[in-house]
Amino acid sequence: MSKLKFPNTFVLLFGLLALIALATWLVPGGQYETQMIDGKKVIVADSFHAVPSKPQGFAALMTAPIKGFVEASLIIGFVLIVGGVFSVLQRTEAIDAMIKSVAKAHKHSAWVRAGLIPVFVTLFSLGGATFGMAEEAIPFVLIFIPLALALKYDTIVGVSIPFVGSQIGFATAFLNPFNVGVAQSIAGVPMFSGIGFRFVCWAIFTSLTIAFLMWYAARIKRNPSLSPCFEMDEEKRKHLNTADFENFAGMTGTHKLVLAVFVGALGVMITGVVKFGWYIEEIAALFLVMAIAVGVIGRLNAEEFMASFLSGAKDLVGTALVIALAKATVVLMRDGQIIDTLLNALVPFVESSSPIFSAQKMFLIQSVINFFIHSGTGQAALTMPIMAPLADLVDVSRQTAILAFQFGELTTPVIPTSGITVGVLALAGIPWTKWARWMLPLQLMYLVVALALLAVPSMINWQ
Repeated sequence: MSKLKFPNTFVLLFGLLALIALATWLVPGGQYETQMIDGKKVIVADSFHAVPSKPQGFAALMTAPIKGFVEASLIIGFVLIVGGVFSVLQRTEAIDAMIKSVAKAHKHSAWVRAGLIPVFVTLFSLGGATFGMAEEAIPFVLIFIPLALALKYDTIVGVSIPFVGSQIGFATAFLNPFNVGVAQSIAGVPMFSGIGFRFVCWAIFTSLTIAFLMWYAARIKRNPSLSPCFEMDEEKRKHLNTADFENFAGMTGTHKLVLAVFVGALGVMITGVVKFGWYIEEIAALFLVMAIAVGVIGRLNAEEFMASFLSGAKDLVGTALVIALAKATVVLMRDGQIIDTLLNALVPFVESSSPIFSAQKMFLIQSVINFFIHSGTGQAALTMPIMAPLADLVDVSRQTAILAFQFGELTTPVIPTSGITVGVLALAGIPWTKWARWMLPLQLMYLVVALALLAVPSMINWQ
């Protein structure tokens, strides 16, 4: 087994593309009728009908990556800009100073040691649960990886705090307008109703994530060689400027001002997303403004600024290509007209003798759908027009059907078709196979807890 080598992410994704192209020759074409409701395109229940098959051949397979690049252009551009912005931020050395300060406090303060992971995971989870933090967590990976390495953890801990934290918050959200809000509006349920039980679910999943990460981090700190990223992290530590934390004098006024601008920009981002509906374009523009301000405060001249920005963007070209390939999988299924066919084939499996089993089946089906369509809003638009009336037929409340839809996104941190997932892993340099093996125990825990929580609504008549 030690000699077994797995293909890298690019090979895995292209292999998946080839399998999807083959599936378009075997799976018949199908389509649901759609209609516009409140400015959103939603599927008309019971409108599925066969359409001419559109098998995707060699030419379609080879053009899918560039189509994926075009359709994922917003997030790809965002990632490249963020890479440049954070390279400028790194050039000011404010991040290094912060890492040294936290690492020094971590060594001497039991409170810091005990609270670091719980506090930050909770904050990122709240971001996912309230304003739909997802792509916005990508920049934080560039901060938490060096911080985790400085604290004797590993790259996986550095990725998990912002990425898994925000994704679990998103999947178990209680106020997220992008999945809960859209799903409830389509299902005809009062906006953000049922918040009490959803908050309990969010707290349970967030606590489980924190407990698992703290156990893993303590284990790696005791024996770093147990990390799947041990060799890679040893190389990273050679380039990590963490020398002599004990003698570190503290952050300068410039460092503090740079970090204050960064924190202020995050506050503006949250306000913009929640109150004004900002998305990637506005957030990217905000980060550009922040980079310029940081460059001025850090006394970088034009040449230093542009050299840092271009260097950071260049480092993420591989990440951009991975995101394009991930998006290409969806493009190929859509062009082959098999997405609706697969969805229609799953619907009959929901029916059961017990509403508890029906709700649990909905969750399992949504988990499968999440592999192909990992947009919270997209899934809601695709599945809720079908799942909501189906819930009525199998004696499951529509609130429960929406919760099952949410829980289906618990697999997002591990699925290779998610642009965010593979982008974050490429950014961190973690092969997907290593990440998937590490995530497996946590995913199994999520599965068991989700199935248990979906049994509660029918017991308490949650409407």
